[in-house]
Amino acid sequence: MKRRAMLGLVSAALLAGCAGGGPVRLAADTTLYITRHGDRSGSDELLNEQGQARARALVAALEGEPLDAIYSPGIQRNLDTAAPLAEARGLTIERRPQEAPTARLASEAAGRAAIWIGNKGNIAEIWEVLGLPEPVGLEYGDLTVLRTDDAGRMSVERRRY
Repeated sequence: MKRRAMLGLVSAALLAGCAGGGPVRLAADTTLYITRHGDRSGSDELLNEQGQARARALVAALEGEPLDAIYSPGIQRNLDTAAPLAEARGLTIERRPQEAPTARLASEAAGRAAIWIGNKGNIAEIWEVLGLPEPVGLEYGDLTVLRTDDAGRMSVERRRY
């Protein structure tokens, strides 16, 4: 019985140490922007007119912000959302698998500024794995800015565009 209680206390302490940090952490001096692809109609894979306008608005929303890399799944609506930003910044859209992207994003974005243009499912997964506070920005036009300072402390900023 005492052993079980001790294991429970040790487990609780370990979980408390992980609270807010998740199993993956962003490196110091990293900025990660997270947004969902632009609007689409129903089950159509392509952006509708509003989604195309939102893709252009993303360029303006990040005006003056540093950006070293653009990451996106190879889904057409995501690529179409990223295209105006890539053109404006002279960057290549780097395709990444949409399943479980967090560890690779954290590694590749370390010490840099990068954006993930994803989907509801993989954005929710990033949120969970990083241990971020609710709510998750899953609506069209939500832009989350995750920044870590030189000590690795993270701030979460929510924007709309």
